[in-house]
Amino acid sequence: MRQGEKVLLRSGQDKYEGVFVKEDDLNIFIKLKSGYNLGVSKASISEVKSVDNSREEKNLEKEKMKPMKQDKSLPTISLLHTGGTIASRVDYETGAVTAKFTPEEILIIFPELTRIANIKSRLISNMMSENIRFHHYNVMAQAVEEEIRNGAQGVIITHGTDTLHYTGAALSFALKNVQIPVMIIGSQRSSDRPSTDSAINLLSAATFITKTSMAGVFICMHEDINDDKCIVIEGVNARKMHTSRRDAFRPINKTPVARVNYATKKVEVIRPYPAPQGEFTVKPFDEKVKVGLVKVHPQMYAEELSPYDSFDGLIIETTGLGQAQIIAFDDKSIENEKIMHALSRIAKKIPVAASPQTIYGRVNMNVYSEGRKLMDLGVLGNYCDMTPETAFIKLAWLISNHSTQEVKEFYDKNLRGEISERSEKETFLI
Repeated sequence: MRQGEKVLLRSGQDKYEGVFVKEDDLNIFIKLKSGYNLGVSKASISEVKSVDNSREEKNLEKEKMKPMKQDKSLPTISLLHTGGTIASRVDYETGAVTAKFTPEEILIIFPELTRIANIKSRLISNMMSENIRFHHYNVMAQAVEEEIRNGAQGVIITHGTDTLHYTGAALSFALKNVQIPVMIIGSQRSSDRPSTDSAINLLSAATFITKTSMAGVFICMHEDINDDKCIVIEGVNARKMHTSRRDAFRPINKTPVARVNYATKKVEVIRPYPAPQGEFTVKPFDEKVKVGLVKVHPQMYAEELSPYDSFDGLIIETTGLGQAQIIAFDDKSIENEKIMHALSRIAKKIPVAASPQTIYGRVNMNVYSEGRKLMDLGVLGNYCDMTPETAFIKLAWLISNHSTQEVKEFYDKNLRGEISERSEKETFLI
């Protein structure tokens, strides 16, 4: 058997059909149609049979040679590929998924897309999102600018889900006053799996572009575990909240902007979204900026903060309303004072800001003495309700484009919708 070959295994009264992954001395491993791996004991197997799939493979290769027909009368959407699970297929050497589908193959897999819009498709890179750096945000922003210049009425970026919410925030800041919808989508299940969510996310994003006049950076992913609806979330207010569920992305401290019904192709606007004010410009990241992200925790040590002396900025994920382990209350908590001195030293050198590790809610450092002490040290972020990821991106972007004084002035201001005007109880766990 060869990796990737379709096989049928008989074991007692059971039979299993799937794709051969590997074998060892005791077991044969196949990937089932569901996408999950199964190990079958060799001692129990009565038959191993190859399932002919040559005709299917030949037909796919033949389809790849055919250019997709486009309807030029439809709105033009640019599809920019950065890889991730949505552009992945199974690697049968490891049983994992790797980013391998080309832009042309994506259109072949989802031909319905060409009935919604005139699609222009190109590859930016083929990578998994956990490997992204600031350089790649700049490449994406420049690619969006080029597509707008060439007449695109909307842009869809296919992206890995692991850091998709970071990219949503990064492009929201980098693409100032963007005049068209820029939709970032991903998939929790690879596109060669029957349970994939890629088609619905992709087609829903395209539907949103063609049926609304909203402009901005948005994330479009499943609303729940069913396959009938997607929600559209502001790029600065989304977060991945589950490792594997298809509805992993949730809006934080705000409601979604819209809901797209996949079956009816109807778009429900949930709340008004402000139109861009001013000229569209690209404000890239300084690719050498170093911003730290550290979580406050019990039994913390001052040495944990030492590496950030040489950084350009620091986000601290505070507990509760904005507290940190900085006050010694008995002879066993002297280390807390050392942490306070370390934060004081760092805050005199670089901008330091607080963000709630609770994810939901707003920082209010006025309530407890630890929070007030942090403000005395110069820690920013009071009354902000940004997620730690958005706070990290915002601070890095501000440092990239502004002086230190301006960074401190602008950090607590709402620039792209990243700070809610008021906290609504309805926005918790929606």
